Amino acid sequence: MSNQSASSRPTHRIYAVTMNGNQKIWRAIGALWPHSDGKGFNHKLDCLPLNGAEIVIRLIEADTQEGAR
Repeated sequence: MSNQSASSRPTHRIYAVTMNGNQKIWRAIGALWPHSDGKGFNHKLDCLPLNGAEIVIRLIEADTQEGAR
């Protein structure tokens, strides 16, 4: 898994999304980096949801603070 892009920063954040009534709860669980050849991705998970959560991958935007959902 050494085929990461030149940047050591991930380009996408991985979330586990669950519902609590009508409210969605977003928990950051990992990160994603594109391969330098553009043909794939590496991902690293800090935890694995076992509660049937939806896994969502979102682009990390420079003006968005971590955890702001």
